[in-house]
Amino acid sequence: MLILVTNDDGVRSPGIRSLAEALHDLGRVVVVAPDRNRSAVGHALTLERPLRAEELKPDVFAVDGTPTDCVNLGIHGLLRETPDLVVSGINRGSNLGDDITYSGTVCAAMEASLMGLPAFAVSLDSHHFKAEDLLQAANFSRRLAGKILQAGLPADTFLNVNIPAGECRGVQLTRQGKRQYGEAVICKQDPRGRTYYWIGGGDVGFENLPGSDCNALHEGLISVTPLHTNLTNDASLDSLAAWPFSSLMDH
Repeated sequence: MLILVTNDDGVRSPGIRSLAEALHDLGRVVVVAPDRNRSAVGHALTLERPLRAEELKPDVFAVDGTPTDCVNLGIHGLLRETPDLVVSGINRGSNLGDDITYSGTVCAAMEASLMGLPAFAVSLDSHHFKAEDLLQAANFSRRLAGKILQAGLPADTFLNVNIPAGECRGVQLTRQGKRQYGEAVICKQDPRGRTYYWIGGGDVGFENLPGSDCNALHEGLISVTPLHTNLTNDASLDSLAAWPFSSLMDH
């Protein structure tokens, strides 16, 4: 088996190192990851400049691009064979609810799914990696990877996995939850009196939605959420069908 591993925290992150080591007993593992932290870049793809990949050691590449770039370059440029599985992580901090639209970790798995490959993203609910938490996340990722390699995934599906730090009470198949973002932009002044802005500095909560990824993680459970790339809001099609769209045309 050939497994492509990436992340958005950078190729030197302890999370990706732990993940790659755990997957080695399933087959050949090739790491293709950003050369620096690329958190919250979403599904960005670099189109206006060339990309460079440095082989740090055999089967470990640092790319001066985004996680989506890494998946593209790994599959179409660096690997001679198509991977059997793509795994993105282990991310520093959870990726729950609306977070997935920002997450480079999740979007790397999404990119692999767009290419028809089985994939999952895995995040640890802590910004301070502890050895025992990383081991727990890596071991679960290895077991999940083995199951996917054996049984496959449903068509057009990739998985978003979030793992609690500390005691883990079990695993739950979940739906995407809903985040509650606090003060989105913080405005302050630097020592020279100039105003600066810091995005994402507020507290983050979540709506109480039983069966959601947010609730599961809050209850000490590993959440496994099946996702797909079709963003059509089917529930709105009927109500919008009554709109006179043709009358909006410039005749």
